[in-house]
Amino acid sequence: MYNLIKALDILLLVIEWALVIRAVLSWIPNLPRDNPIIELLNQITEPILSPVRELIAKSSFGRNSMLDFSPLIVYLIIEAVRRLLFSILISYI
Repeated sequence: MYNLIKALDILLLVIEWALVIRAVLSWIPNLPRDNPIIELLNQITEPILSPVRELIAKSSFGRNSMLDFSPLIVYLIIEAVRRLLFSILISYI
C-alpha cells in the first residue's frame, strides 16, 4: 500500500511541476511551440487542463476572463489530493 501511494504522490508531483513549467513558458513570447519539451508538457497537461477550461468557460466568471485560471485550479486540486493521500498514508503507519 505504501509503495502505491508513494508512486501516486510522485506522479502527482510531476504533473504539478509540468503545470507550473507550462504556465511559466506560456508567458514567454515567440517561443517555438514545436519544441519537443513543450510538446511533451502539452501532452502531459492538456488532458487535465481541457475539462477544467470547459467548466470555466461555461461559468459566468470564465466567459469574460482574459486569463486562463485552469492551471491554478488543477494545481490546487492535485495538491488537495496529494495531501489527502499523505494523510491516508500517515494513518496506516
